Amino acid sequence: MTSSNRTAAAWIFLSPSLAVIGVFFVIPVLAALMLSFTDFDIYALGNWDYIRFVGFKNYLRILDTPLFWKALRNTFYFVLVGGPLSVAVSLGTALMLNSKLAKFKSVYRTVYFLPVVSSLIAVAIIWKYLYHPAHGILNYFLANFGVAPIDWLGDPVLAMPAIIIMAVWKNFGYNMLIFIAGLQNIPEDLYEAAHLDGASWLQQFTEITLPMLKPTTVFVVMITIIGYFQLFAEPYVMTQGGPLNSTTSIVLLMYEQGFRWWSMGYAAAIAFVLFIIILFFTLIQMLMQRSVKR
Repeated sequence: MTSSNRTAAAWIFLSPSLAVIGVFFVIPVLAALMLSFTDFDIYALGNWDYIRFVGFKNYLRILDTPLFWKALRNTFYFVLVGGPLSVAVSLGTALMLNSKLAKFKSVYRTVYFLPVVSSLIAVAIIWKYLYHPAHGILNYFLANFGVAPIDWLGDPVLAMPAIIIMAVWKNFGYNMLIFIAGLQNIPEDLYEAAHLDGASWLQQFTEITLPMLKPTTVFVVMITIIGYFQLFAEPYVMTQGGPLNSTTSIVLLMYEQGFRWWSMGYAAAIAFVLFIIILFFTLIQMLMQRSVKR
């Protein structure tokens, strides 16, 4: 079979998948991009004659909206605090479960992974009641130490950290399994040689574990950051973006503009601003992965 025949055969086998991707991904994305340059709103739903091309007006409106900048700061706060914390908890748990002294490893892995496969909405509702200022278990526990009830989700300072704690608990199990797989790929001979040379556990961790886990860590960090940029369900269920918009994220702002105020064009513009931000971090991931391979 010639190379041209192989190419033709490859396109034939790929065409069903490419058609599905084109219909359900490429076309909607292009339609959303076109929508971001219009003033599409609730009136245009009934009559498309009301749609007007406004160019970059929606994007300029984003730059002039204080709430967008607040939502952007909130999102970066969630990403830059919750992301590293989630990675650290995942790595620490993976190290404990990968230890030779750990027993019932499969049981603990299952238990720690259960929050990942649980419904995010259900988890958010449960944590909302855990944080309840009058009847929450957390305040009930703190009351035993003489701590007065704390309005975790009603305080603008504490609301986002409370959501971060919930998000870390919800998501660390997935990264934990990835770290465990990375740890199991490290040759045991390296640790045995280090032990014979008198290296302490900390020295083995810093000189063997971390360097060998570098590719895994880069991957985990970037997928965590990209996922955390899409913060929506947690503040939507637990705080509705409050108090004082202290937990409003970019995705929540986009949702409110699109499905509460029916400013579809403006919401589409916000979506593509978020897309550019995530694309930027994805490019960083690619550069970091290349440097690791070298």
